[in-house]
Amino acid sequence: MQKILLLGDEAIAQGALDGGMSGVYAYPGTPSTEITEYVQNNSFAKENNIHSDWSANEKTAFESALGMSYAGKRAMVCMKHVGLNVAADAFMNAAITGVNGGLIVAVADDPSMHSSQNEQDSRFYAKFAMIPVLEPSNQQEAYEMAYSGFEISEKLNIPIMMRLTTRLAHSRSAVLRKKHQLENNLSLPDNPLQFFLLPAIARKQYKLLIEKQDTFDKASEKSEYNKYFDADDKKLGVIACGVGYNYLLESFNNQKNPFPVLKIGQYPLPRNYVEKIIADCEKVLILEDGYPVVEQELLGFIKNKKIKGRLSGDLQRDGELNPNIVAKAIGFEDSFGTDMPDLVKKRPPQMCKGCGHIDVYNALNETLLVHGKGRVFADIGCYTLGVLPPFEAINTCVDMGASITMAKGAADAGLIPSVAVIGDSTFTHSGLTGLLDAVVENSPITVIISDNSTTGMTGGQKSHAENRILDICEGLGVDPEHLKLLVPLKKNHDEMVRVMKEELAYNGLSVIVQARECIQTAARKARKKKVIKE
Repeated sequence: MQKILLLGDEAIAQGALDGGMSGVYAYPGTPSTEITEYVQNNSFAKENNIHSDWSANEKTAFESALGMSYAGKRAMVCMKHVGLNVAADAFMNAAITGVNGGLIVAVADDPSMHSSQNEQDSRFYAKFAMIPVLEPSNQQEAYEMAYSGFEISEKLNIPIMMRLTTRLAHSRSAVLRKKHQLENNLSLPDNPLQFFLLPAIARKQYKLLIEKQDTFDKASEKSEYNKYFDADDKKLGVIACGVGYNYLLESFNNQKNPFPVLKIGQYPLPRNYVEKIIADCEKVLILEDGYPVVEQELLGFIKNKKIKGRLSGDLQRDGELNPNIVAKAIGFEDSFGTDMPDLVKKRPPQMCKGCGHIDVYNALNETLLVHGKGRVFADIGCYTLGVLPPFEAINTCVDMGASITMAKGAADAGLIPSVAVIGDSTFTHSGLTGLLDAVVENSPITVIISDNSTTGMTGGQKSHAENRILDICEGLGVDPEHLKLLVPLKKNHDEMVRVMKEELAYNGLSVIVQARECIQTAARKARKKKVIKE
């Protein structure tokens, strides 16, 4: 195959393109910027409509990439380390939802702060989210990790972080390309609730994530990117992470290295190799660009049967503690008591009778009969209950604001029409930037803002969106011809269906504001007026 000279960033971009990527999403930030720019200027990417437009910020970029993954396509989202702080909400929850199409999170850290506010290490974020990490030692490996990362992501059903640092991102080397992989076909998740993080579903998904940890460990132990090089001089062993391995080779200047070396390119740490180098060598030197992540973690590899807790299995791995769990761990008998009687068992919440969201979902379900399920991306609020019977009208709920961006990413993947449902308060909280992304690209999505004039789910606090939504949408650039205002009432059902059908048929961005005051806040206002009169 062809050999070309590439920056580390460019090697990642080319590897992703050759690996069957359908879209890259990013906000520019040194040292990650050149990944997306390379795709933007790539003739193959242009000819094949690979998405590469900039997003409003890292959070909207991540959510759009997750939307493309939802639709079965392979996507990459790129940012610098501090950008991951902005994307953290979506990043953490994507570990719980898992993926459909492969998803690579390319994060470029900046040790020594060449152009950054700090030098945080993104490997901590990956450990926090409990997802695997790929860390290249050179440009060729950066290419190969991006190329194979989608397959690893799909096999493990999890987002994969690809972490690199400034020196590797901005230095050049010859890279040998591999055979180009075809893009994935459009396909929806087998589990229709995979991307819906209601607490009852999220708890199950979290348990699955915990169960996958052993699989991630075994994948690292078998990974081609983790290698153990034995040697005779056991006075020192070296664990070299990412670009640290390249620096180690340069130190010996083509001379034979006398010490055992463990090269780390995939995390979690391969326990078999780590235990071997600790057992074999008198001292172990750890080379890692960034924080002492591995150095601190090695303490966990020291076998000590005296230490017990969640990792030993003496306490459950998920959920909260309570006095009974603690008593059992100390050695007392289980005292959980009898099961809760059916009469007082928890029942799922439901929308209030007369709620405007009900009329929105009834109209939306009728509108989508000809298109089928799997096209509605929802958000955080009372309307999230639309996932439950009798509506079963929405398909995702990941984090605040993700409805618009996931719908956009799914539409970029070819899932057209795609619909976003978001409340008025959530819209001003986190939906504005996502809508701006959709405006810039005139994405073929329909955004339904279900406006009940309050922050309803948390008790009826004042919403910043009150009497401003239409002006905000116009100010962001929504075409007034496709900005509609409706009142969600039973008597207006036919009109709502007609407008929804018209806007779903439009090959561009449309916004439908469904405005009716929350029935609970309206009732409280009425009671307050009555008290004042009396």
